[in-house]
Amino acid sequence: METVDPKRAVHQINQRLSLRKPQAEALRRLDTIVTDIDPKKDTDLDMARDAVRASFGNLADADFEEFERGFPSVCFALATGVGKTRLMGAFISYLYMIGKSRNFFVLAPNLTIYEKLLADFQPSSPKYVFRGIEAFAHNAPLIVNAENYEEGRGVRGNDLFGQESVIVNVFNVSKINSEARGGNAPRIKRLQEYIGESYFSYLSELDDLVLLMDEAHRYRGSAGARAIGELRPILGLEVTATPKTVGAKSQDFQNVVYRYDLPDAMEDGYVKEPAVGTRANFDPKSVDEATLEKIKLEDGVHYHEYVKVALETYARQNDVMVVRPFMLVVTQDTTHARQVKEFVESEGFFGGRYKGRVAEIHSKLKGEESDENAQRLLNIEKAGDTDIVIHVNKLKEGWDVSNLFTIVPLRASASDILTEQTLGRGLRLPYGKRTGVEVVDTLTVIAHERFNELIEKAKEENGVTRKLKAVTIGEGGDVPPSKPISVPAPSIIDQMLAQAEAKTKPTVAVTDGEGGDVHLEPANQAGGTTDAPTPFTFNTPKQVKVARTVLDQVLPQISKRVRSIQDLNDPKMIEMIAETAMTINARDEGLFASVTKEQAVSVATELCKNFVERTLAIPAITITPQTQVSFGFRRFDLDMKSWNFQPLSRELFVQALRTEKVSRISGEEVGETANRLEDYIVARLIDYPEIDYDAHAEILYDLAGQAVDHTRQRFPGDEDQTLSVVRGHAKAMAESIFSQMKQNMWREQTNYRVSLASAFSELRPQTFDTAGTGFIRDFRTPPDQKQDIRKYVFTGFARGCYQYAKFDSDPERKLVVVLEKEPSVRLWMKPGPNQFKIFDSSGAPYQPDFVVETDTEKLIVEVKRLSEMKTPEVLRKADAASLWCHIATKACAADGEKPWSYLLVPETDVHENFTVSGLLAKHTRSPDADLLYRYHFDEEREGAFN
Repeated sequence: METVDPKRAVHQINQRLSLRKPQAEALRRLDTIVTDIDPKKDTDLDMARDAVRASFGNLADADFEEFERGFPSVCFALATGVGKTRLMGAFISYLYMIGKSRNFFVLAPNLTIYEKLLADFQPSSPKYVFRGIEAFAHNAPLIVNAENYEEGRGVRGNDLFGQESVIVNVFNVSKINSEARGGNAPRIKRLQEYIGESYFSYLSELDDLVLLMDEAHRYRGSAGARAIGELRPILGLEVTATPKTVGAKSQDFQNVVYRYDLPDAMEDGYVKEPAVGTRANFDPKSVDEATLEKIKLEDGVHYHEYVKVALETYARQNDVMVVRPFMLVVTQDTTHARQVKEFVESEGFFGGRYKGRVAEIHSKLKGEESDENAQRLLNIEKAGDTDIVIHVNKLKEGWDVSNLFTIVPLRASASDILTEQTLGRGLRLPYGKRTGVEVVDTLTVIAHERFNELIEKAKEENGVTRKLKAVTIGEGGDVPPSKPISVPAPSIIDQMLAQAEAKTKPTVAVTDGEGGDVHLEPANQAGGTTDAPTPFTFNTPKQVKVARTVLDQVLPQISKRVRSIQDLNDPKMIEMIAETAMTINARDEGLFASVTKEQAVSVATELCKNFVERTLAIPAITITPQTQVSFGFRRFDLDMKSWNFQPLSRELFVQALRTEKVSRISGEEVGETANRLEDYIVARLIDYPEIDYDAHAEILYDLAGQAVDHTRQRFPGDEDQTLSVVRGHAKAMAESIFSQMKQNMWREQTNYRVSLASAFSELRPQTFDTAGTGFIRDFRTPPDQKQDIRKYVFTGFARGCYQYAKFDSDPERKLVVVLEKEPSVRLWMKPGPNQFKIFDSSGAPYQPDFVVETDTEKLIVEVKRLSEMKTPEVLRKADAASLWCHIATKACAADGEKPWSYLLVPETDVHENFTVSGLLAKHTRSPDADLLYRYHFDEEREGAFN
């Protein structure tokens, strides 16, 4: 393979793997390190150390002093849940693409992580770490492990067809640092006849071996460190969430070149929000330790079951996979763990309902049971056969699943490593990103006796639960030394009028950019090279006042009367506009008009002509049902397999650690007693706006009856228990029932009437904030760091409806480069808040990225990451936008307006040498044809100008 320029490799990998912000930054820093030290077998450690120290020694998010090993080795400390395995895939891809290495050794600290790594390095895995990397598309890396290395695959270095491949060795550390029985060396260090030496020796002699250490804090012990040193790699890359040694006297790593802690991940939304829960109105000191333990376990199960149904409801509502949650119990020691397991599986704990659904993991388990539990841990995300996991000190790393939502600690954490690692087990998001649903996005710790202490520590501690993170001020810090400024961005036509107004005044106040608003004049002073718009010819204060009245007061009303923005150039319409403006101004000026009718018409003519040329006309369309909407619900059998509600006799408070938001789960709500149990559930169901009690009473009571019967079967002969469950969990039951009702809804087909409410919309002023005038630059100049693009305000546009714009990504900036140099493009804009919204099928507003007008048509353009192109949210918005374009085209066709089209463009297809016609040919999206015949269009509009 031909080598790739390092910076280009970083860019390609970032795009192809859709790296998250911290992953992308870690890859960028690796690029810096490789450039600085050029790692080789004979690298001068002192010089390499000094080079890395010069780059990272003074950064707030790095702690680098020494390599701490006999070879260059650096640590990337990324919070649990951010994606360290994917980052290792990015590291390997980068080093191979730039020609630095094709031999890699990935080290796992235990069997669990070893098996997970092996799975993630297989192309068949949904989490395949190289998916999208072009270099590996037709020649995937060869994976060598403890089970197949003796076959010689790692030595041959080619696939079945003889093609040279990248070699990725994946080994458990115990395979290289332990002594076999009888004092013999580990198998990997024994002589292999086919190479005349041990495989370990063969690896140590490679001149390009790179070592990657997952959970790097596990390799600082003497045996592990010695074995790693014997491999003699050219570079070591360590990843961990806890960059400190283990043990009672733990010490911070001194080779951290990038750290991205859990508070950062929480704030950026990459992990769940941790919360702490306790029982309401309960004093833990009022009971003994054994009773408190039982109460915490009971409350943990209450919350666990509450989460279980909430997750199923969310999955039904959003048509996604159902996540099966479990509860983690942290015990005092191995004896305590066994006692807790016996209790939660006993008849005395919710009638023995969790017997066989409990996994016990700790160091004293031996033989078959340990193997069985290890397998359950690996499959726990998929199997859904475990409700409770009990552990002592086993689950420290590697087993960070996405379906842990409840933790019940029955002991105090011994160290901050255990605290972070225990919480870290449950912080991974089940759907890869936050959903906006509080229960789905939260990890809750049931800690009655530590509730207040944890809340206070969330405010104080510089650790995993801290609420506030440090913010640095000054050069290179979070907050630059220059004062921030607010950049007003009126539309170009508004700006032209403002300049005319400024010429009629004796002085103009313009700030120096050291705070407050900044006004940069002329239009492109801040770095642009395009000439400012031609100024208006009218120049007296009275004429300018007429123009302002026309723009601000008359045209918004006229937009509702004209069929097309081109009507503003009609002489009759201009005369009407001028007369209306004079009438409005006369209220302030008295009997004597300040301008003649001829002057007013002249001003209106010039203003309207420029308004039409500088305004991208977006029509406002009204869509109303032609017939009364009729719908109902079919009779069906409820799916209640996941229901396992327990009698709830206390309120459970849950408070988020970072946001301090408090919620409660109540089992006995104040109010009148229902005549029958079904009434509790029906009362919750009729709160949904889609349900009409009079029309749907029969189906409501049928479904509520099923729920009550299901509960009675679980508590035979105990009506008090049934009452407690139904009354306490009526809301959760109703949510689950309603999510299933929506799947069984029938609806009569409805036709819609489409009418044009206005021919164009006002281009509302926008405002941008930035760190100073140094962050305002010409749009042709990208920021030095692409991830900082949102900090910048760009200018220099010739075809934009606004002088300034901000971009969410560099591909958006590149698209504007394409638009600005395309001869067929007349105008473009990035709509501001409330400027232009399309509502999707669920009623959610969607604001397009760009609106473009060419000589022949108008376009809505959306730029997305390649990995997001087929996500449900993007497709839902695309369907709504493409349908809107069809409706807008039909609604305005009779008036000679240009047709509308919708383009959904992946970032990978946005290049400065592309053309708009090329993007149109490849990325135009059409609406669902089955929907089109249901829309009927008005030919006339009451009060329209003729």
